[in-house]
Amino acid sequence: MCGIVGYIGYKKATPILINALKKLEYRGYDSAGIAVFNGEDIIVRKTKGVIKILEERIAKEIIDGSMGIGHTRWATHGEPNDVNAHPQTNVSGSIVVVHNGIIENYLELKNWLQGQGVVFRSQTDTEVIAHLINYYYEKDKNIFTAVKSVLPKLEGSYALAVECKDYPDRIIVARKECPLVVGLGQNENYLASDIPALLEYTRDVLFMDQKEMAVLYTDHVDLYNSEGEKIHRDSYHVEWDINSAEKNGYEHFMLKEIYEQPKALTDTLRPRIVKDKSGKPVDISFEEIEFGSDWENAERIVISACGTAYHAGVVAKYAIEKLVRIPVEVVTASEFRYCNPILKQSDIFITISQSGETADTLAAMRLAKSKGAKIIAITNCVGSTISREADSVIYTWAGPEIAVASTKAYTTQLACLYLIALKISQVKKTLPKEEFLKLLEELQQIPEKAEQILKDKATIQKFASLQFNKDKIFYIGRLFDSASCLESALKLKEVSYMHSEAFNAGELKHGPIALIDNSTLVVAIATQPELYDKIGSNIVEVKTRGASTLVITQDKKNAFKDKADEQFVLPEVSETLSSILAVIPAQLFAYYCSVYRGNDPDKPRNLAKSVTVE
Repeated sequence: MCGIVGYIGYKKATPILINALKKLEYRGYDSAGIAVFNGEDIIVRKTKGVIKILEERIAKEIIDGSMGIGHTRWATHGEPNDVNAHPQTNVSGSIVVVHNGIIENYLELKNWLQGQGVVFRSQTDTEVIAHLINYYYEKDKNIFTAVKSVLPKLEGSYALAVECKDYPDRIIVARKECPLVVGLGQNENYLASDIPALLEYTRDVLFMDQKEMAVLYTDHVDLYNSEGEKIHRDSYHVEWDINSAEKNGYEHFMLKEIYEQPKALTDTLRPRIVKDKSGKPVDISFEEIEFGSDWENAERIVISACGTAYHAGVVAKYAIEKLVRIPVEVVTASEFRYCNPILKQSDIFITISQSGETADTLAAMRLAKSKGAKIIAITNCVGSTISREADSVIYTWAGPEIAVASTKAYTTQLACLYLIALKISQVKKTLPKEEFLKLLEELQQIPEKAEQILKDKATIQKFASLQFNKDKIFYIGRLFDSASCLESALKLKEVSYMHSEAFNAGELKHGPIALIDNSTLVVAIATQPELYDKIGSNIVEVKTRGASTLVITQDKKNAFKDKADEQFVLPEVSETLSSILAVIPAQLFAYYCSVYRGNDPDKPRNLAKSVTVE
């Protein structure tokens, strides 16, 4: 949520700030603003709404200056309006702050400041920071020590960028919980909440760690630890091609990323599948993890994540329990934090987050770590907080995912989890070698089969054109398919705003069937042949009550021919691995329903790509 950008150098700051903010629009926001030092004063311009409105507002102005900060805000304290938009300032406007995160004790601090005579203009927690910095700045006129003095007073999460009129040669930044990246240039430096904002200008970055500060000058960057001591860290060179963060001819990022799944899956699987001289898969190798005695002795696996990543964890539960025969508990991270969890030394704790910055997931991981659990992280973002704090990290290598609704991140998370399940089965010797090799070969073929599904997109697109006006959409399935239903329903509600829910198919008669009528669409996911008859009966039940029906299946023997209105047939794969393929038609259906309803699937209302606050 929210986005921070900054620039200091020799070029005009305003166009750089505006352009960088546009690269962060995918994070979700309701207002935008910039603050540029023009040689005499810090000029602040901000507005409710999209960045284009901000551009139009400043189009007739000349805002010269080569140092500035910018922000896209996702409202937490105070409604979205011009006054509550960032940047926020002290009373005189000489100190300017942009902030991502939530200051949990802001009201206590605000009351104290008001007692000191400070008059507030906004309802934001961020304005408290600006006034607090001013309070300490008035003591010795040192902006660095003023910011450093404020940070211990702030309870909650923050990524901050601070400008001071009296110090026109530097930008001060700090972070706790919320991500912040420093971009390194030649006689110019940058900052941003996320790498895509920087790619046009530099590929060399510093990832700021917990409770660190940095001071950006034109010709260098100083990095400090939480004690205020100067430290050194090697920069990281970003290998992405800048085009990977653009649409490349696709109408929307979401569609582009759906189509990138075969490549993303290949990139995730190929380095970990060991082949013999003939090219046949024979083993799994994780450079990132040593599958030693911890895994051999593991009696339970706990998986914690949020949203789409949680759904990947549910699939993993079915896969690991089937292949390894040890219990797997999947808990939403927001619940794990407060349930006083029971963890044993022999447990393995797996945490999953596309961004590696999800607030609840981070908190769950830290709680598990404090109890002595071995932490394995699955993430897409190199240098993210989760990747740095986990004992071991597996990267999905999905590449940048710009659309808010996750697609390729989900399927690559599944690929990693299937690899883990197979590797544990090998370590614990719970799977015959022939079956292990068969599943490994099928897993290697998944990207090609994903490509086949995408070639048949017209079937799903046509069905969406007939169903996008339905009032209620229910996804039903059993076992692995019920997990796929969870993610399919989430995708549809995220981007189309259609009311969609997922149910275990056997639970229909225990309540949900009361909602079925002719305004309902029921999508059945059926990839397990032994359950086709059961799912077929469910389809007949809902059709007799007026529902339209679609079945996503591997069946090529027409088990559903006279039962479902429409059928999408997947390429055949073991039912254990079917969840990767089953979700792709559902992603396409969600995308096309969104477009037919006139929505922007890349920027669904009320949602943000990375939920970095609780």
